[in-house]
Amino acid sequence: MAERFLITGGAGFIGRRVASLLLQAGHRVRILDSLLPQVHPAGALPPDLPRDAETIIGDVRDAAMLHRALVGVDKVVHLAAEVGVGQSMYAVDRYVAVNDLGTAMLFQALIERPVARVVVASSMSIYGEGLYRDADGQVHEGVTRMPRAATGSWDPLDAEGRPLRPVPTPETKRPALASVYAITKYVQERLTLTLAPAYGMEGVALRLWNAYGPGQALSNPYTGVLAIFAARLHHGQPPLVFEDGAQQRDFVHVDDVAEAFVLALQRPEAAGGVFNIGSGEQRSIADVASLLAEAMGRDGIAPEITQKARAGDIRHCVPDISLAEAKLGYVARRGFREGLVELAAWVAEQQAEDRTAQARRELEARGLVA
Repeated sequence: MAERFLITGGAGFIGRRVASLLLQAGHRVRILDSLLPQVHPAGALPPDLPRDAETIIGDVRDAAMLHRALVGVDKVVHLAAEVGVGQSMYAVDRYVAVNDLGTAMLFQALIERPVARVVVASSMSIYGEGLYRDADGQVHEGVTRMPRAATGSWDPLDAEGRPLRPVPTPETKRPALASVYAITKYVQERLTLTLAPAYGMEGVALRLWNAYGPGQALSNPYTGVLAIFAARLHHGQPPLVFEDGAQQRDFVHVDDVAEAFVLALQRPEAAGGVFNIGSGEQRSIADVASLLAEAMGRDGIAPEITQKARAGDIRHCVPDISLAEAKLGYVARRGFREGLVELAAWVAEQQAEDRTAQARRELEARGLVA
């Protein structure tokens, strides 16, 4: 049975892919997006925005616009958000206003126009540091790390000064909010899971790891790290890697993320749930920078390891995706190396402005890099 979906932030990197999948399945899609210039240069619609989707250009904080966007809608995908750990630490009012007030405004409208289900994009950033195991095999949850100047190590240490090793983090780990961005994403998640059932709707939260693929906003210096690296390499510049580059992350193809949203919209078992969405494979940031350079034919450009820390960043966090596999039927299908080749081919055809140095100066001027 065909349904109508509203995707807030639907002109964005993930939203466009979700819209395409829903349209291919015979559903109707309405997109609400403010076309923020930092993400969409000159506020232009992206060329790969699905033509069959109805598009409303407006702010998620505009009550009248929201009421118009919700007419006839069966389910909502809530992707509208300011994205970026570093920028969130100084553009505090902007991140809180868009992410948290925007979500509050959406639910204020949904109280009057309820839908069957709301799926919100949460983030791996809410975990802070992931789970760790010490040399004796004991797992540690509430890990914080001391400054490197005090310990001589980028990695968190146990009570005996031994490095802790990251292990996959399940949804049961308590949040440890280390940045303004993380705080706002957790508020988005909790508003959804609190208010949806209170008004007869179903809420689902997907905690996303590092999504990548063709269509990323290459000129946005606060977007996903692979897009930032790609913009640098495209201009013959080395990727800038904070700390020593050994920090561990999970990179998941945008098509896998989009499929996770469709599953979360459809599967009865998803209702009320929180699910990690990643690839299930962990990689160091330095290795990722080198692999991307190879895929882009820039093998001779080694990453620049800054040996500096950025406020709000965590050391290691990789996902346990077994719950999404069991409850949603989620499968990460796209191989990382193949995905990088696809990304590199797309980047070669783009015009991208490298704003990484400018973003770094903004952080340094505020004492957020040390």
